[in-house]
Amino acid sequence: MKRVIVSVINDLVTDQRVNKSCLTLQKAGFEVLLVGRRQRKSPPMDKRPYKSKRMKLLFEKGPFFYAEFNFRLFLFLLFRRCNCLLSNDLDTLWPNYWISKLKRVPLIYDSHEYFTEVPELVNRRLVQHVWKKIEEHILPKMQEMITVCQSIADLFHLKYGIKVHVIRNIPMRAMLPAPASREEVGLDPQKHILILQGSGINIHRGSEELVDAMAYLNDCQLVIIGGGDVLPILKEKVAANHWDDRVKFFPRMPYQQMMAITQLADLGFTLDKDTNLNYRFSLPNKLFDYIQAGVPIVASHLPEIERIIKEYNIGTFIDNHDPKTIADTIQKALNDEKNLVQWKNNLIFAAQNLCWENEEEVLLKIYEKYV
Repeated sequence: MKRVIVSVINDLVTDQRVNKSCLTLQKAGFEVLLVGRRQRKSPPMDKRPYKSKRMKLLFEKGPFFYAEFNFRLFLFLLFRRCNCLLSNDLDTLWPNYWISKLKRVPLIYDSHEYFTEVPELVNRRLVQHVWKKIEEHILPKMQEMITVCQSIADLFHLKYGIKVHVIRNIPMRAMLPAPASREEVGLDPQKHILILQGSGINIHRGSEELVDAMAYLNDCQLVIIGGGDVLPILKEKVAANHWDDRVKFFPRMPYQQMMAITQLADLGFTLDKDTNLNYRFSLPNKLFDYIQAGVPIVASHLPEIERIIKEYNIGTFIDNHDPKTIADTIQKALNDEKNLVQWKNNLIFAAQNLCWENEEEVLLKIYEKYV
């Protein structure tokens, strides 16, 4: 059996796209080895049907972390047998590229976002320049790559002239667990439940304004699940306003546990702002998680997200990020029983279509040439 080594820079626990890719690689006939890193606060790995390795590093962030990770990944790949490499995102591409050259094995590149335009880089020109140079050096030499939506695929194709496949980050139907009970997770049984989830709850993604909107929503409780750099600010805001009964925080958790809570929600939110190309063309995981959970969506007007919501008629949009506008949009959606019923019916159809079992067919066609 041919072996593929899959590289990602995170701690593997909550990256569902990589997990699904590994399962599809198994289905395609590969023996899979997934490699990432282990952080000091990383949860334990759940049991999976393929092998995994989490490297312990001295550094957890900053330039020394990226240098150490790429050096360690290069050495790891150098001394492991493989017939194919799958690199996830630009921060794993450099060592994978050189190992593919040294060992003369094919390399598949999966870009989960428009990496060089993420908000963490747009205001750090020198760091952004380094990543752009890596991308510009390697991508023109790639025969094909994968990314998460058509808008980003078009950008890569226009810039580098390479074939770019679109594989959206859509959950498996089989991954949906039974819903939790409100009592066991400490949610108010009398209030409407609103949910915001994700591992990247960061600045410019609308979470601050969503929390501020809770000042106008006495009959709602906002659930925030995940991690991100804006969470300390949100928690301070909640504490300062004594909104503990209105906003409840949950840490990062296994996907099944998160989805059990998500299904309790009346509305789910994806409120990214159009502050950079990466956010403008984002098609976040949580959008499809809400769809699989049967939760109507409130979103900002971004092209890829808007296309899905309008095509299936499964939610509504905010006109701007003013907290009062967000609150009014929420109240209007919750009060329109006819629309809510229609959205929920349409979500059943959307969930049947927008599932990994359909999406992976494209992936299997890519992999079959390397088996």
